[in-house]
Amino acid sequence: MRQLSLADRGQSLSLDKIVDDGPLPTCLGVARLGSLQTAGNTFTVWMQLRGSAWVESKEGRFRLRQREWIAFEKESRPMVQAGRDGLCIGLSLAPEALRALGELADCGLYAGRGSMSRSEVRVALRLWRDALASGQPAQALRPVLLHLASLQHGMATGVQRCPGRSRSRKRQVFGRMQRARLYLEGNSHRVVRIGELAELTNFSSWYLSKTFQSLYEESPQSLSARLRLERAADLLRDTDMMVGEVAAASGFDNCCSFARAFRARYGQSASRYREAIATLPPESAKSSVVSRKKFAATQS
Repeated sequence: MRQLSLADRGQSLSLDKIVDDGPLPTCLGVARLGSLQTAGNTFTVWMQLRGSAWVESKEGRFRLRQREWIAFEKESRPMVQAGRDGLCIGLSLAPEALRALGELADCGLYAGRGSMSRSEVRVALRLWRDALASGQPAQALRPVLLHLASLQHGMATGVQRCPGRSRSRKRQVFGRMQRARLYLEGNSHRVVRIGELAELTNFSSWYLSKTFQSLYEESPQSLSARLRLERAADLLRDTDMMVGEVAAASGFDNCCSFARAFRARYGQSASRYREAIATLPPESAKSSVVSRKKFAATQS
């Protein structure tokens, strides 16, 4: 049985083509500008061990930085490309593996993204290697599945807050809400219509908006606006783009509306923000942005 699919040194692979030759691999990896297109019938989880990677999926485009993870539902078909010095490992999980996790720990895996501590990264790599080396992949997956579930332990309260008479229904609703949230994160360069999220989740616009607000204590429109402003702040810090170009790249129709929104969010103009960030050491500037995002996440 094929256990590993690794795209390294600029190599490009597609699991849709590999599946014609036999069972899909469980362990995935991309490194040093390699790229891998996943199949559309498995849940996938990716963990960035070194450098960075770009991910494109049905939910949008994401940058994955060191010690970050991202998970996708089976219809998402993410394409992952490692940066020049990047190393990203992943798992392709069939429905049977997800059912086994439910039986083991009465929990599930959901679409979303987050960060890992150094110790969590070391454990993930060790368990990924164990799964790869094992001759009995189903059994070897149990420890790594439990570790992945532990990375998402904070989502358990979200499941309980979802509407539904049964636990399975609550999980289903939460999974769809997580996918909608991921879609907003992956499309922070533009305004996302509620109808797009309703179509993605197969819920009515009214039900989606009500459940999203109740779950995250923030409407989809508010989260979209916040993510677009965070994207603008990142562009001001990391690029030499003009303020008008930053506004357009963050989904604002004109500079006036962008200027009002940015000042309301950060208490200063975009130009002043860029000047203030430029005076900080590189690591301090990055830390301030990371802290800002973590604080914002606790408010969602």
